[in-house]
Amino acid sequence: MNATTPAPAPDASAEAQIPLLAADLRVALLRAARRVRVERSDEEVSAGQFSVLAFLDRDGPATPSAIAAFERVRPPSVTRTLAALEALGLVERASHPADGRQVLVRLTPAGRAGVEATRSRRDAWLARRLDELDPAERQVLAAATDILRRISDR
Repeated sequence: MNATTPAPAPDASAEAQIPLLAADLRVALLRAARRVRVERSDEEVSAGQFSVLAFLDRDGPATPSAIAAFERVRPPSVTRTLAALEALGLVERASHPADGRQVLVRLTPAGRAGVEATRSRRDAWLARRLDELDPAERQVLAAATDILRRISDR
């Protein structure tokens, strides 16, 4: 392209499709996430409780206030969730090493095993579904996974 050649006009129809794509993608992502969440190793553990267990597995012991901040819920809600998980033997409380006024919540071995079992079950379900697709569709999903990761990291 030289200085006298005009730049191509942006595709207005493609830009107009962005809100429609956003709505379709939102619905598809929510449905997929909901379906994956159904796959749990322990039916006694709710999706919200599993989220706390997964957070503790990923990030290690945490204060109830840190858990509440991560979950974007109020502390009384986390208190109830932790009490239920503690009753199931999936988490335990320990003294905070730097602040005696606080406690740390950590996974028990049973809690860690439950997280691992649920993740394995979810991965197996998804792998079975992916196996039903042709290679080209799996390639599209691999590319979409990278794109979705970039979108969600912003």
